[in-house]
Amino acid sequence: MDIKWDKFFITGDPLILGSQVAIALTMIGIVVGVTYFKKWKWLWQEWFTTVDHKRIGIMYILVGVLMFFRGGIDGLLMKAQTATPDGKILDAQHYNEIFTTHGVIMILFMAMPFLIGLMNVVVPLQIGARDVAFPQLNALSFWLTFAGAMLFNISFVIGGSPDAGWTAYFPLAGKEFTPGIGNNFYAVAIQIAGIGTLMTGINFIVTVLKMRAPGMTLMKMPMFTWTSFIASVIIWASFPIFTVALALMTFDRIFGTHFFTVSGDGNPMMWANLFWLWGHPEVYIVVLPAFGMFSEVISTFSRKMLYGYKSMVFSIVGIALLSMLVWVHHFFTMGAGPAVNSIFSITTMMIAIPTGVKMFNWLFTMRKGRIQFTTAMLWALAFVPCFLIGGVTGVMLAMGAADYQYHNTLFLVAHFHYVLIPGVVFAVFAGLYYWWPKMFGHMLNEKLGKLHFWFFVIGFNMTFMPMFFLGLDGAVRRAYTYSAETGFGPLMLVSAIGAGILAIGFGFLCYNIYWSARYADRNISSDPWDARTLEWATASPVQFYNFAKLPEVKSIDAFWYMKKHNEGLELKEDDLEEIHMPNNSGLPIVMAVVMGIAGFFLIFEWKIAALVALLGIFACLICRSFDYKDGFHVPVDEIKKTEKAWRDLQKGVKKNHVS
Repeated sequence: MDIKWDKFFITGDPLILGSQVAIALTMIGIVVGVTYFKKWKWLWQEWFTTVDHKRIGIMYILVGVLMFFRGGIDGLLMKAQTATPDGKILDAQHYNEIFTTHGVIMILFMAMPFLIGLMNVVVPLQIGARDVAFPQLNALSFWLTFAGAMLFNISFVIGGSPDAGWTAYFPLAGKEFTPGIGNNFYAVAIQIAGIGTLMTGINFIVTVLKMRAPGMTLMKMPMFTWTSFIASVIIWASFPIFTVALALMTFDRIFGTHFFTVSGDGNPMMWANLFWLWGHPEVYIVVLPAFGMFSEVISTFSRKMLYGYKSMVFSIVGIALLSMLVWVHHFFTMGAGPAVNSIFSITTMMIAIPTGVKMFNWLFTMRKGRIQFTTAMLWALAFVPCFLIGGVTGVMLAMGAADYQYHNTLFLVAHFHYVLIPGVVFAVFAGLYYWWPKMFGHMLNEKLGKLHFWFFVIGFNMTFMPMFFLGLDGAVRRAYTYSAETGFGPLMLVSAIGAGILAIGFGFLCYNIYWSARYADRNISSDPWDARTLEWATASPVQFYNFAKLPEVKSIDAFWYMKKHNEGLELKEDDLEEIHMPNNSGLPIVMAVVMGIAGFFLIFEWKIAALVALLGIFACLICRSFDYKDGFHVPVDEIKKTEKAWRDLQKGVKKNHVS
């Protein structure tokens, strides 16, 4: 492609100009700040090259927070545009770009990093392991995700943003209808991040199967570990499909093949099938770990064991199996015929059964429990009615005949958000408030947390509830404007105001993180919630080796059992042995940078430069194959010193306490 340099940077739009200035100033500020405080060496040694699953998890969460802000700005711009009839804030092209990037960022670069971050922090601790199975691969997974996110996000200011919707349907996403490079960003950046996610799925499957503590059978694992494991299995099953689809898209757009182009005897419906064979399981990749978080939070703050543990496990497995059998409900209106539509309508409705089992199990867990209304528990309680609305409207959409009315309207958009925001975002917030002291050694402020909760939940319902009624009244999705004669104006305005309230709620979270980092009490218990699972049997924040001695598991809710029976809590010096830990490595971040550079060249169709850059990947792989470093050993004296700091000195640590 002949890219003219005067078209390299996007110009002419004041919003994009503001973004360019903000990006430039932010980058300059970061470089100046880190240099002034002389933190480059510290960042490189402690964070950029770390293979510690906890620090990698924290970096994932940081990316999730940043991408929530970035995707939220897109959402606010869309709401500002549609708040009044005949809005002039965005033109049609800019609106197309914004709703495309909003969907991709929120699902792939916000929800996924948030959830994988919490999985990284918590799962190895819950199973009594010292790290994940492949620590260096774990670091590479993060840096590839980060590289993909950064590559995707520069599209607005360099080259042009993708504009064919987050589903990128062909033929619209092909060169005939979008000849610029915007959708090249979609194909390449998501591919890079997706490879990282696939590696994560494989890593956690092996970690859970091979690294559990002595005595922890599969049916003694905490529910968050179970849901993370099943989500990893779905990643392993579905992400290769998307990898192939994106590769074919790249060939079509950059190398002139015709897999999806009608004019070249391609089949655009193949893209729809491949996309949703990944896309619908993807919903459960993000929802299942969220269900696990709610299970942990509800059990802890109801002061009860999770009701119906086995049925919860079977329902998770059932959801995973059915998730691969429902993808056609995304194109009931595309002419597959009544027989096909009926089959997939039935499979779609069937998935409500295991989901309903989980709902009742959570309610029965709370029944007769001594519920503590912490901020984390409030998010879990709000999830139940809000997600129920998403589920019921999902059953409505599952009816093939009725879907002809609902499908292309704001009703579907409202349903989608009532599933993913309560089912993922509420869970992430619950998980953050719950596990924050385990990550950082201090708690988030509960008063600010409750302000965050109420503003966000009220704003969420104000934003998306009106869209059900707008959709039933005929308001179509993806429309950048509407006339006053439609009568959509009042409800559109209510929705826009709700989005503003929701944004204020998120602002309280950001302020809470800042306030707590500066002022929160550090002299807290290692088990501040009187919790039930093994991650709370360690220090807060957790020492780099996790456990001085691997715990022995005798029951579900292993830590609760230890506290109740006063077993396994004492650490005898005779039990201590040297601990083997992996070395830090700069190779993952170098590989991700090289991959990002190669992807950038490929996006602009500078093929020779991309090929040369890709040779760097092979060079990194060769370097890795000659890496004979076998980690390091933590001496017993260092373990004693570290453990004594929080066990013997008892810095507020609760000891053998069960309320």
